[in-house]
Amino acid sequence: MYPHDEDPMLQDPLMAYKATADKDTMYVHQAMKQPEKSTILPAVWQMKRKRDIRTQEIKKHKARLNIDGFRMIQGVHYEQNYAPVASWNSIRTMLAMTAVHEWHTKQLDYVLAFPQAPSKGRLYMKISRGFQIDQGKSEDYLLELKKNLYGTKNAGRIWNQYLTDKLVKEVGFTQSEVEECVFYKGKTMCVLYTDDSIIAGLRKIKAMWSKQKKPPASSSKLLTKHTDSPEFDNQFTYRSVLGKCNYLEKGSRSDIAYIVYQCARFSSNPKKEHGEALKWLGRYLKGTRDKGTIIRPNQKQELEVYVDASFAGDWHPEYGQDEDTARSRHGYIIQYSNCPILWKSSLQGEITLSSTESEYTGLSYALRDAIPIMQLIDEMKQYSFPIKSAEAKVHCRVFEDNSGALEMASLHKYRPRTKHICTKLHHFRLYVTSKRISIHPIKTDYQRADYLTKPVNDTVLKRLGKLVMGW
Repeated sequence: MYPHDEDPMLQDPLMAYKATADKDTMYVHQAMKQPEKSTILPAVWQMKRKRDIRTQEIKKHKARLNIDGFRMIQGVHYEQNYAPVASWNSIRTMLAMTAVHEWHTKQLDYVLAFPQAPSKGRLYMKISRGFQIDQGKSEDYLLELKKNLYGTKNAGRIWNQYLTDKLVKEVGFTQSEVEECVFYKGKTMCVLYTDDSIIAGLRKIKAMWSKQKKPPASSSKLLTKHTDSPEFDNQFTYRSVLGKCNYLEKGSRSDIAYIVYQCARFSSNPKKEHGEALKWLGRYLKGTRDKGTIIRPNQKQELEVYVDASFAGDWHPEYGQDEDTARSRHGYIIQYSNCPILWKSSLQGEITLSSTESEYTGLSYALRDAIPIMQLIDEMKQYSFPIKSAEAKVHCRVFEDNSGALEMASLHKYRPRTKHICTKLHHFRLYVTSKRISIHPIKTDYQRADYLTKPVNDTVLKRLGKLVMGW
């Protein structure tokens, strides 16, 4: 089977796109007659221009033959399609360990990852235009997939299972019981994210440092629904820009977490003010485009959590009937040896009745993320990773600037004014009584999670940004 077309102007897409068929891709099919009662899925060409990062000139054309997975039916063509990926928590925990203990890291990108795995089940695909069979007519034949082709709904799952099987059974890695995309072998740790991997080992590296200016949002204005304001003029694609900012925030920019979350709340019906807030954020990012999170390890510190909450901070008299304005917002930062691992800014799901309750709710949610990280570090110690700690277990220090929440977390006694709080918020108490988690007071000026709960001015942002992000 090979590309062919009598008219040069109507050649196979690979030829028209100035590309040749990728050998590894083209050998995943087998031409055959159509079996009875079989579903035939369409073939799809994926075209891509690769540009030079500096000049933006096209330097390469690529084409890949895929299958149209949108027509696959669950229970007929596949059973499950869930494929796990490593969480940001695990990735940043490993990177924090790398910085603290001077490990060496290497990023791997698997070439043509999915087709390396064999196909599961029998899938048939039409022969794409531009190809012909050596003997017979192309329309009388179809392709049976022998490999896990891009485009199928369960391609990611098949690849993950295949790679996991290779790592465990052939390479000798052990899969983590805490995070299924984390693997250990000797003094090597591997984290998987689809077809990319990060491997950490025991060689020294060096860090880099930098600086910054201006806040990402107005500190004097709160975003609301602005129902009486003009509609956003669509001078840019609101959701697309917001999605890019959200990805940036989740990866390395905790300083924009609050405003990104606020803009996202109104993405279904953005008004003029919401568009202006996104443009403000864009200008801020343009001025700090060379910034990220700078890791400055302090081996005297282990796992630490900073929690803050703003009680009904979004309440506005004009929208007093809207229950969302009565909800409090909490924010928290989890660090290991002064290296940020996780940060979050979010409205609380339940309406709290006091500042103490909102702070305690934030504390509970923060520890839901902190406890699995404690378990992951414990597991690394069990595999004898050279983590510089005399403790057999990871101890977590939590910093809280509300005395009521501090007392509730530390002293588990009956209180008439807080007896209504759901038991789901008390899940961490066993860790407190066993002294694996300790709760400590902190002055508001040093509460690192403060800028996750409300817009702050440039002075506050600089002070907290230096503590959290290193600039």
